[in-house]
Amino acid sequence: MSYSLSSKRLLPMWSFFGGGIYNNSSPNSSNENIRILELSLCSDNDSTSGQEPQDADYVTVLPCLSDELETMILSRLPISKQWKICCLNKKYMRQMKSGEIYKIRRVIGLKEPCVFMLASGERNWCVFDGEFKSCKKLPIIPSDYKFECGDKESFSAGTHLFVSGMEIDGAVIWRYELTTNAWFKGPSMITPRCVFASASCGTYAFIAGGLETKNCIQVLNSAEKYNSENQTWEPLPNMKKKRKSCSGCYLDNKFHVIGGQDENKIDLTCGESYDEVSKTWNLIPNMLKGFPISSTRSPPLIAVVNNELYALDTSSNEVKVYMKGENSWKKLGLVPVKADVQCGWGVAFKSLGNELLVIGATSYSHCALMNIYTCFPNPNVEVLEWKKIVCGSSNLNPFIRNCAVMLA
Repeated sequence: MSYSLSSKRLLPMWSFFGGGIYNNSSPNSSNENIRILELSLCSDNDSTSGQEPQDADYVTVLPCLSDELETMILSRLPISKQWKICCLNKKYMRQMKSGEIYKIRRVIGLKEPCVFMLASGERNWCVFDGEFKSCKKLPIIPSDYKFECGDKESFSAGTHLFVSGMEIDGAVIWRYELTTNAWFKGPSMITPRCVFASASCGTYAFIAGGLETKNCIQVLNSAEKYNSENQTWEPLPNMKKKRKSCSGCYLDNKFHVIGGQDENKIDLTCGESYDEVSKTWNLIPNMLKGFPISSTRSPPLIAVVNNELYALDTSSNEVKVYMKGENSWKKLGLVPVKADVQCGWGVAFKSLGNELLVIGATSYSHCALMNIYTCFPNPNVEVLEWKKIVCGSSNLNPFIRNCAVMLA
């Protein structure tokens, strides 16, 4: 099956209401909606025939459309509603589990953020849609007590969420697949590690640095790349610096690693970027100049929106934007959460499509609840304007243990 990049233009926009599908492409669609399908339950009179209900697989749900067009339309459903496809029939369930729907979404340029989060005191990860209007608890990771209670790192690639940590038997990485709503073990990194930098780009994830997990002594400068389509890791050239407790991002089509500590426990203000074309690392001196760096603080809280790098100063609660040409930072005002309470630990600072996202507590009280804020960042303004998100799951603990954003 092939999909044209022009499909987004050729196909009308569809809305799904009350079991029917409506075409809303016309300016006067409210008056001209044409119902092309209605799913109805069998009436009581139908049951008098004595025949058993037929499996849904034998019901043609969209009789007037080709299989290809059917799938193209269904792929436009919001991710938070995709599970409803599986309730229609087994055919759509197979398409969802095969990942076909998400492949189409990538081809036609549909990207929707999902926020995966593990709050303190919770066993289940939660996944929110990009507007935090829906929340779903994921199955509990089938791991052991050591993994559940220990420190973990998380990142995404394609429709895979990775959570890495330590089990009784050693280092392990668990993979959640959005298409199947299930956890799987592996595939393991080439070099198992912890407190490493990571960044996502489409169906790929990049990791670098960290500590080896056998004795948690050796600081690494090795790097790897994960391909979610064939579930394999490939080695990348080593970084110029060994570093742990560092952060990563994808900026200017390059994988950047920032901050951390080297093998001599010296705090690093430099960064470095990996160019996939030349397959080389380039050092960026003093990239974190002016930021307080110490072993007690969290790794740098950074996020990239519209190819601009933003950071949260965990000593002053200020957001700063990186001025690339000057290798300096510009202040953009305070965030509405208290990142300085735990030296940056427990606060989520992420990119959410073309928005910045911050999650945490707004006060020093032990009874504080989780608060969610977003803004449309602009490096040219003096102060960013934050909007509070009203979320039905805001009664979660405000200390966020792990957070990852997936674009699918």
